Amino acid sequence: MIVDVFSERPLAGNGLAVVLDPCPEALMQAVAREMNLSETTFPAVTGPSSYEMRIFTPSIEMPFAGHPSIGTAWALGANAWEQTSPGAVVTVDADAGGAAMTQPDPELTEVDAGGVADALGVPRVEGAWLSVAGGTRHALVPTDAPLERIRPDISAVAAVAARIGTVGVALFRRLDDETLHVRVFCPGAGIVEDPGTGSAAGPIAVLARDRWGTAADVTIRQGDEIDRPCRIQAHGVRGEVRVGGRVTACAEGRLLLP
Repeated sequence: MIVDVFSERPLAGNGLAVVLDPCPEALMQAVAREMNLSETTFPAVTGPSSYEMRIFTPSIEMPFAGHPSIGTAWALGANAWEQTSPGAVVTVDADAGGAAMTQPDPELTEVDAGGVADALGVPRVEGAWLSVAGGTRHALVPTDAPLERIRPDISAVAAVAARIGTVGVALFRRLDDETLHVRVFCPGAGIVEDPGTGSAAGPIAVLARDRWGTAADVTIRQGDEIDRPCRIQAHGVRGEVRVGGRVTACAEGRLLLP
């Protein structure tokens, strides 16, 4: 099935394909490429409240990711799920309206920000940090510049991500103490711009709280510029990081696999 995560209506949020039936491992990447969404997941229920999961973008496998965790748990049904993926074991609480997951505390390391502002198309940045959480690596870039009309150089963004060793580059701005504006670019994973990035949301909330003193609970606005508005709820306190949002079903069907 296809669900839209971080949205209360279909055709918004971040789309996710959840393959509920068993799929041969050799076909998983090809199926994800056929779906051509930010991610496709392949869960296998292992107990009354547990499942294992593989996560694929159109071009690579991910050890852990946010909106796939939230959307998959919701698709499996209301429960307090223990989810195991190659990079992390997290708890995902799902109900009729959405889901929220725990997230490993991010390891944040400041890195060289040279060339980052030019690549992202902003006049200035406040630095750059490597975030590692659940095996997923993002470059986090705070700025006070408006993000609505930026024109990033995607080739340069890909070069920045490769230099820092990340899957994505997340640019974020404080709108007020409880609201952040975020844009995330992941060209190396086959995604030019991600509508809603749960794996980056927790680390962003933590770093924003460290730098700007934002609230423990923030709303992240993402995806509006590509007509896939997402609203992500993030709790940015170390030791209790959580990320969640609404989820809605968009489509159901079956794959005709060889």
